[in-house]
Amino acid sequence: MAIARQVLCLSAFLSLPHARSEPIRYSLAEEADSGSLVGNLAQDAGLTPAQLSARRARLVSEDGRQHFRLDRATGRLVVADRLDREELCGQSGTCMLPFELLLANPLQFFRVEVALEDINDHSPVFPAERVTFKIPETSEPGSRFPLEVARDLDIGSNSIQAYNITPENEYFSVSFGSRIKGKKYVELVLEKPLDREEQAEMDFSLIAIDGGSPPKRGTTQIHILILDVNDNAPVFTQELYNVQVLENAPKGSVVLTVLATDPDAGINGDISYQISQAVDQTDSLFGIDSKRGEIKLTKPLDFEAADTHEFSVSATDGGGLSAICKVLVEVLDVNDNAPELVVSSFSNPLPENSLPGTVVALFSVRDRDAGANGKISCALEDQLFFSLRPAYKNYYELVTVSALDREETAQYILTVTAADAGSPPLTTTQTFTVDISDVNDNAPVFNQTSYVMYVRENNVPTVLVGAVSAADADVGLNAKVTYSLSPVEATEQPSCSCISVNSENGHVFVLRPLDYEKMRQTEVVVSASDAGSPPLRANVTVRLVVVDENDNAPVVLYPAQDSSPVSSELVPMTAEAGYLITKVVAVDVDSGQNSWLSYHLLRATDPGLFAVGAQSGEVRLRRPVTDRDTVKQKLIVLVRDNGQPPLSATAALNALLLKDFSDMRQPHSSPATEDEGGSLTIYLIISLVFVSLLFLISTVAFIARKVCRRKELNGGHVLYGADNLPSSLADAAAAGTLPHGYCYEISLTTGSGNSEFKFLKPILPSLPPQHCTMGGTLSDQQVFPCVSLTTEDVAPENARTVSAEQFNSLSFK
Repeated sequence: MAIARQVLCLSAFLSLPHARSEPIRYSLAEEADSGSLVGNLAQDAGLTPAQLSARRARLVSEDGRQHFRLDRATGRLVVADRLDREELCGQSGTCMLPFELLLANPLQFFRVEVALEDINDHSPVFPAERVTFKIPETSEPGSRFPLEVARDLDIGSNSIQAYNITPENEYFSVSFGSRIKGKKYVELVLEKPLDREEQAEMDFSLIAIDGGSPPKRGTTQIHILILDVNDNAPVFTQELYNVQVLENAPKGSVVLTVLATDPDAGINGDISYQISQAVDQTDSLFGIDSKRGEIKLTKPLDFEAADTHEFSVSATDGGGLSAICKVLVEVLDVNDNAPELVVSSFSNPLPENSLPGTVVALFSVRDRDAGANGKISCALEDQLFFSLRPAYKNYYELVTVSALDREETAQYILTVTAADAGSPPLTTTQTFTVDISDVNDNAPVFNQTSYVMYVRENNVPTVLVGAVSAADADVGLNAKVTYSLSPVEATEQPSCSCISVNSENGHVFVLRPLDYEKMRQTEVVVSASDAGSPPLRANVTVRLVVVDENDNAPVVLYPAQDSSPVSSELVPMTAEAGYLITKVVAVDVDSGQNSWLSYHLLRATDPGLFAVGAQSGEVRLRRPVTDRDTVKQKLIVLVRDNGQPPLSATAALNALLLKDFSDMRQPHSSPATEDEGGSLTIYLIISLVFVSLLFLISTVAFIARKVCRRKELNGGHVLYGADNLPSSLADAAAAGTLPHGYCYEISLTTGSGNSEFKFLKPILPSLPPQHCTMGGTLSDQQVFPCVSLTTEDVAPENARTVSAEQFNSLSFK
């Protein structure tokens, strides 16, 4: 992670146009101990140690390996771990370790190069510890016998400079030099003729000496067998075999075939081939057919590990003579390595209010192949909000290109594809999962535009009447909603202080009992606020409606029930059944069915004489008045509402039964016996008249009932016909506004005059019309349809009041 952060800073800084072009260079001997001083990097970069710490100085390298360490306190550059030039750079003439010094705030970088100097830390090494030569005794002085050169991993003056023979002998010397393409050779040179009979074998050491201080040595043992005459040594067709092989050549493939010839015959002309193992190879990649000279692959090749392989092949005949050739195998690159994508820095999560151009990730790409196979291109899959931007060398930045919205997309999965230019190309994909962190950019939203809640009057304190709910599209604290009552503006009407809201769950409570008759509804404003910084809020109106309870009894308005004497209603003795005596008027301040009133006759002097309309409160005669009825009647009417439980009130009233309204002048204190005597006399006279006219009345009644089929007239009904209409109505009839001779029954209440009456719409239009006669004898009378309308046949809402003047303009149909 530390390396990733360093590479991120480096990439961002390397893209600056004012970056230093010339690197800061140091040289250092290899094998330096950890902590060894390289140089004062802060001073050479023109910085102070305080700036290094303040600007978070970092060392970053392309391959991510940290060979050096920066001491911020002093600005010194020191060795991090032991450095081996041969391991890092092999046999290269120069060994340069590049890296960058990266600073932040502002971003700045310095390129630094450390040249690793070779020291003499490797001794020469021969391919074999012992070499045997079979030399015919007839060999001429000056004959040369090639040897495998020793290898020294050091370079320059520290490499091999000379070969010596010890102990010195008079027969052989060593020759050392370069021939083809700078390739070095070592040969034993025969200085004087051999004599097998004098000495059949000899041993000595060949020493390789490098140029170090002090010099290092390498030794191999030389064993000489002196043979009888074999005067022709094998000869290779080429001193150097050079071949190119694809790195994906399968195991067992024949790389090339070497060929050596020997003109000798017999066993002295039989040649066998053998590969001399290279110094730096413990397990060769190649094998050779000892008889045919075919060199084959024993393991797969890898261009990235080594692009060339060099070894020697010796050919030895049966007489012990040999020859050596060089084989150079060049490995050709094949696109067998996919690009590598190394993430240096990745910012996650990303705030949703990040500006376009914000760097989300920094990564580098590389390919171990060469040429076109190692050329890489990067692409980002179709994405509207992010893009790739080259930073420096093989570094890329993943940046935002437009505004982000967490509420719309909370997570982006970005796929970066790196492809090389090989044929076919190889690709590598890297997935970046970018989480978008929330910013408080959404206010709470109520689930309703307004709320209506109901509470019954006389409620218990702190009763729950409902709840408001608001949601916030943000998350975390930005979505935590709390509720409160908003203060009322000075210009607004003061709200009820009886309402409270729970800040956590939005429950709305009524704190004290309410009275429907004093307050039927009220409104408050509830505010929902989130916990963001700064917080966002929203308001909603809550209307509290008080539901009525049946807590008010009816109040009688008429007749007045105060302490004054109860008023008396006058009823003529001639009144028929249905005669309207008075109307009890009562009200209830409750609402709904709690205010629906019904009227009932609770008590009366003569209960069978009176009836009370249950809905209208009208007190009427149930039957005609007789002389036996008490003149002064007392009634008590019960008024009851429709609540649960119902509440009631009573109305007391008096009714006076009079023969003539002039009787009102008689003192009310007349004895009851006088009233009863007068009534008896009247009954006797009426009885005599009825007896004499009984037959005539019966006949007329029978004919009238059969012809007219009319209903019994209610008390107080007045029948208006063509001959007995009032003068104003008669004129209207003459003028033609009452066509077809229709007659109407008009119900007038007590105290009604000629100025107005109730014109009622019939409820039962399908009833057959009745006929009534208008003046003259039955034969002269015209029979007209007659509609009988009473206050009990129609609903009050179907009645309308018509004045006498309006009556003349009516058209009756």
